[in-house]
Amino acid sequence: MDNYEYTELLKSLNTKIKNIAGVIKPDEISKRLDEISELENDVSFWQDIARAGAIGKEKAKLNAMLEKFNSAKNALNDAKELYELANSENDLDTIEILFNEADELEDKIVNLEISMLLSGEDDGKNAIVSIHPGAGGTESNDWASMVYRMYLRFCEREGFKVETLDFQEGDEAGLKDVSFIVKGENAYGYLKAENGIHRLVRTSPFDSAGRRHTSFCSVMVSPELDDDIEIEIDEKDLKIDTYRAGGAGGQHVNKTESAIRITHAPTGIVVQCQNDRSQHKNKATAMKMLKSRLYELELMKQQEASANIEKSEIGWGHQIRSYVLFPYQQVKDNRSGEAYSQTDAILDGDIKKMIEAVLVSQKSDE
Repeated sequence: MDNYEYTELLKSLNTKIKNIAGVIKPDEISKRLDEISELENDVSFWQDIARAGAIGKEKAKLNAMLEKFNSAKNALNDAKELYELANSENDLDTIEILFNEADELEDKIVNLEISMLLSGEDDGKNAIVSIHPGAGGTESNDWASMVYRMYLRFCEREGFKVETLDFQEGDEAGLKDVSFIVKGENAYGYLKAENGIHRLVRTSPFDSAGRRHTSFCSVMVSPELDDDIEIEIDEKDLKIDTYRAGGAGGQHVNKTESAIRITHAPTGIVVQCQNDRSQHKNKATAMKMLKSRLYELELMKQQEASANIEKSEIGWGHQIRSYVLFPYQQVKDNRSGEAYSQTDAILDGDIKKMIEAVLVSQKSDE
């Protein structure tokens, strides 16, 4: 990096900071935080537990956003002032240090930009994720298990907690179905970008002739709903089945029918839960999953109506991302248009930058 490149970087980052300030309005955030402090000083405020809890969440979110913004803005201002001073004194050592720290400074502001993109109403919530193989038997079952592992590794990298709600093993390999909840800051905000069809092209490990196969699986992501969000469900629309837990978490397999399967007749949505010994707890969790799915379905209908999008099937032409392992190695996202050659790293959960590219792309399209 030379002086010209560094100067241009500072200009670019300064523009980003101004744009971000125009969106999040730090002065208004500070004003709102002062209002919340006044509310908290009123004894009657704490008598309404639900309201106090909601405002407490709002306060934490605003504080975190303001802290990130001020930290990034101060870091940029410090770099600009130090660079001008070092230039005026011909301090080459300081300039070299600034050049070496340029990537770190850029990452700080880009991370702030991503935080801004994750400021939607549901983005901060936990995510309920379901993975279903497409047609293709063992091939698709194995691909679904690879995608499941990819998300587990991603969650591990990001410090998210994962709780498996339902897991059904494939007959020969992989899985037939898995649902899990991801808990952590902006879990849904990130994972919502994974909603859709994922396509794999590879030389099949299950084909003795070593032929190339294409497999599909669908990923469905819904926000875990707060208790204060009401979704109306008519009991007569539900078919509730019990079965014996098996696979991951089936500690009492063949002993009790504690697992629950709920089918919602009007939409065809099916949810399952078997992670608890208690049938009642599994039913409560399954109902939460159903409500989240219905909520997400309504959001998707609104988006599809406004964008004139047709509902897709798990197959050709509908994928959001393609993972090609043979005859070349590349992962390409059809929404951001970005292609990546680090296929092993991506399948090992290194998908954050890929997700962020999708979020930026979707924001640009609005």
